[in-house]
Amino acid sequence: MSLVKAATAAVAMAASMAIATPAVAAPPRPFVFVHDNFQPASQAKSAGAVTYDKSLVPTTATAFVAELRLGGKGMEQHEKNMHGGHYKMHSGTFIFLSLRGVAADHHFGIHVHTKACGTKPDASGPHYQNKKDPKQPSTNPKYANRHNEVWLDVTTNGSGKGYAKAWVKWHFRSGEARSVVIHKHATGTTSGKAGEAGARVACVNVPFK
Repeated sequence: MSLVKAATAAVAMAASMAIATPAVAAPPRPFVFVHDNFQPASQAKSAGAVTYDKSLVPTTATAFVAELRLGGKGMEQHEKNMHGGHYKMHSGTFIFLSLRGVAADHHFGIHVHTKACGTKPDASGPHYQNKKDPKQPSTNPKYANRHNEVWLDVTTNGSGKGYAKAWVKWHFRSGEARSVVIHKHATGTTSGKAGEAGARVACVNVPFK
């Protein structure tokens, strides 16, 4: 089984447990799970997820985000427990996103951002970058790409459901990745437009490790 398939299976299993038992305390490291309904932007101070465009992301919609951190400092014992010390997992971060009840047959550009959601769309700051572009806003494909950022673009089906997953070979810096932002259009990749995806239509707070 490939690394991505194995990570997907692990996240899916843990996710189903988390959703089925919401009263249970948050899963232990290295997992992070967020499962929220979107609220009006005016409630950003207390809401886990907010919408800035109810025609694309209504308040009846929900988002699920999961992070699985593999390898690195503090994970040695966890990996030993999982594999009996006979197998060293690759180091990196796996992120899974699922949306329900959003606009049907629509392609959303979605990325991890540096700040928490706010009442205004730009409150969530720029994209999180493993290697920071010295020129901001970053539209240089050398920095604004799916290997240096986390891109989770989703194309929904006729029922407004969709999911995406991403794997990067690094970990988030502590406290510097705080949300997942949903944009109106697909993410651009050309010079001068790399990473751009139109207006920010919704935001989900995620306390990434």
